[in-house]
Amino acid sequence: MGKVFLNFDTLPSTNEYALDLLAKSKPSEGTVISALHQTAGRGQYGSRWDSEGGKAITLSVIFRPVFLNISQQFNLNIAIALAVHDLIRKNAPYVDLHVKWPNDIYIGHKKLGGILIQNAISNKKIASSVVGIGLNINQLKFPPELPNPTSLLLSTEREYNRDTLIQDLCTSLEVRYLQLKAGKIDELKNDYYQTLYNFQTPAKYERANGEQFVGIITGVSPEGQLCVQGGRGVEERFGFKEIRVVY
Repeated sequence: MGKVFLNFDTLPSTNEYALDLLAKSKPSEGTVISALHQTAGRGQYGSRWDSEGGKAITLSVIFRPVFLNISQQFNLNIAIALAVHDLIRKNAPYVDLHVKWPNDIYIGHKKLGGILIQNAISNKKIASSVVGIGLNINQLKFPPELPNPTSLLLSTEREYNRDTLIQDLCTSLEVRYLQLKAGKIDELKNDYYQTLYNFQTPAKYERANGEQFVGIITGVSPEGQLCVQGGRGVEERFGFKEIRVVY
């Protein structure tokens, strides 16, 4: 990971650059596209990703997980989320760190960063994946419309070297990706559940129709749906934006 490293001062979106690179050439697996500032960064399902230039990690990595079927694609999400978690745990060992389903990184109840994975499918296999990672590192101020942002600096009261963190991230990505490639899915899922936000903890949730209920997260389905057990003991499965935590 990162042997080929393309660094830019400014890009509209590192994911879009990576997708364009895949369309026009054959970049090697592990190619990293990084930008000090994104002018049109994207989050999950079309949401925007805002970051202050030079004070965040905004990069994309090209993978070729041809060993994964379409039905296994959430396993890649798990491996990437764990790699980011490993990076933060190494550099900020005492923060209350969690992976919030499906692709956010939280410290306490505040969002530190997010992951956007865009897969290309061929013959029911994942031919290529562009993994975008955004992490707030040294920011002190955020746009007022963001509901609950934080940064490593705000959470730990110390500044971080962005380049060092990126090197550590490439290492953690390689470790977790090789674990995935070796078929160690049970180990990955066990680690994922240990850090999953609100896992096996009663909390209040809201459905897309506004109905609220108390539920317990019991896991994630093979298709990547969140499994939540309601008050009557019945387990339901939810897709992205079909459920949210009520604070």
